[in-house]
Amino acid sequence: MTIFPMLNPVWIQTFATVAAARSFSEAGRQLDLSQSSVSDHIRRLEQSVGRRLFIRDTHSLSMTPDGEALLVHARLILEAIARAESQFTAPRLRGRVRLGTSEDLAQGPLSGVLSAFRNTHPDVEMEITIAMTSKLYELMDAGSLDLMLGKRRQGDRRGVALFRGSLEWLARPGTMVDLSQPLPLILVHEPSVTRSVVLDTLAKAGCQWQVVCSSSSHSGCLAAARGGLGLTVRSRYLYGEGVAPPLNWERLPALPEVEFISLSARRLSQPAETLLRLLQKSDLRAASSRTAG
Repeated sequence: MTIFPMLNPVWIQTFATVAAARSFSEAGRQLDLSQSSVSDHIRRLEQSVGRRLFIRDTHSLSMTPDGEALLVHARLILEAIARAESQFTAPRLRGRVRLGTSEDLAQGPLSGVLSAFRNTHPDVEMEITIAMTSKLYELMDAGSLDLMLGKRRQGDRRGVALFRGSLEWLARPGTMVDLSQPLPLILVHEPSVTRSVVLDTLAKAGCQWQVVCSSSSHSGCLAAARGGLGLTVRSRYLYGEGVAPPLNWERLPALPEVEFISLSARRLSQPAETLLRLLQKSDLRAASSRTAG
C-alpha cells in the first residue's frame, strides 16, 4: 500500500506559521528557514492536497477558503503531535509550577496547552495567576512565579519571544469613527503595556483622545466596546467575537506590534522546565475573528 505524505508535519508547521505571520519571510525567520524553503513547503503541501491555500501578490498575502479550512485541521494536528511528543519523551513529574499569564493569552489557546500538560503530568500541581503584564513582572521579580507569559515591557530585553502581533483598533461591528472628535478610548487601567503604547502612538500622531471607559481587565474593555462605548485595542491574534475594526480604521493612526514572551526564574524545577518547553513549542496565537487576523 502506498502512503502519500499529504499532511507532512513539517509542511503543516510551515503552513500554520505562514498563516499566522501573513508573510513568507516572517515565517522563515520564526522557523529559521530560508524564504525559498518556506515557499517550497507550501508548494508541496498545495500539490499534496490538490488545493490552493494562499493568494499572493506583491503587497499582500491572504488565505483561500481551502486554506482556512486546512488551518483548523493544522492546529489540531500540531497540538496532537506536541502532546504525543510530551507524553513519550517526558519523565513522570511531581511538584508544583507557579505560572503567571496575562488575561489576553489566558483567553486564547493557553487552556489547551495546560490541559495537555496536565494529562501528561497528572502529579504536578498547577498554581495559575492571571494579571496585567506589569503585575506579572512584579511577581517574577519578587520570586513569586516560576514562569510568566505576557507582553514584553518597553526597555526590558528579558524573556524568550513567543510571537509578535500588531495591535488593532476594535469597536462594535459597523462602527464609523467620527474623526472630527477626540477618539473615545476604552483602555485597561495603568500600569499597562498596551495602554502606554496606544497613548504614545496617539501623542506622536498629534491626535486628540478621551478615555471614556477604563477597566481592570481586557474582558471589561471588550464588553464596553461591544456595547458601543468607544474604541479599544488588542493584538490581532487575541480578540474574540462581537468586535471588529471600525469601517474607517485605515484613517486611524497605525498601531505598532507588541511582542509576547515567556519569562522564567533563574532556577526552575523539572516540572516548570518541562512546561516552559511545551509553551515555547506551542502556537499561542488564537484564531482571530476575521480572515488573516
